Amino acid sequence: MTELAARAAQEYELLVAVGGDGTVNEVVSGIADVVGPELAIIPRGTGRDFVRTFGIGARFDDAVRTVLEGRVRNIDAGRVTYRAWNGDDRTGWFANIASAGISGAIAQRANDGSKALGGRLSYLGAILAVFARWQVSELEVTVDGVVRSGPMHDVVVANGAYFGGGLRICPDADPADGLLDVLLIGHLTKTDLALTLPKAYRGRHLPHPKAELLRGRRVTVDAVEPVPVELDGEQPGTTPATFEIVPDALRLRVPR
Repeated sequence: MTELAARAAQEYELLVAVGGDGTVNEVVSGIADVVGPELAIIPRGTGRDFVRTFGIGARFDDAVRTVLEGRVRNIDAGRVTYRAWNGDDRTGWFANIASAGISGAIAQRANDGSKALGGRLSYLGAILAVFARWQVSELEVTVDGVVRSGPMHDVVVANGAYFGGGLRICPDADPADGLLDVLLIGHLTKTDLALTLPKAYRGRHLPHPKAELLRGRRVTVDAVEPVPVELDGEQPGTTPATFEIVPDALRLRVPR
């Protein structure tokens, strides 16, 4: 789909992505470095997290109305270099949220599992199942020259506010400010997860004694043992990874 989107971007002024965050990622990967085409979205996937930040309705009629009558908003996108599963260095894109750590394994678990219960419950089940057996990793993270290192469950690199089926993980993320919100999640216990997770759906989990929020344009993540990298709900490889913001990379149709 990425190649199809890249070809279409040369011919059409408006592209409509029908699907979930993975579909949006594939389309964005084809058009993010192309000047001109607008992107509209009809949400039809499991998580539907990207559209939440912009108030794009999950109801079909509301989404179509945005396609036909919405206004255009210039937003940023993220560009990533990472280690593919075959060992090659690769470059990818994300429109919403990328990460390094446990959330990559959670995304894979949710993608491989049943979607019968809907996005939120599918991701919640994946979170609980993966967390129960996850071993915390020693990570080194650099955000615009500021270095943090130590045991961490996850490094969330956010352009948008939501991921994981409705978790408002970086509630103040602004997809048009030219910055990435970087949430460092330390060594959580099961009690920490039980107390914090309900708050995260409402965006009220910060500040937290085992988390730190940084902002910057360039983020590098490395680990003693490689950890999964996640891009908009997909898991294409592992660390080492570098995440960079690309300002005004996309023209998105949002509700008036």
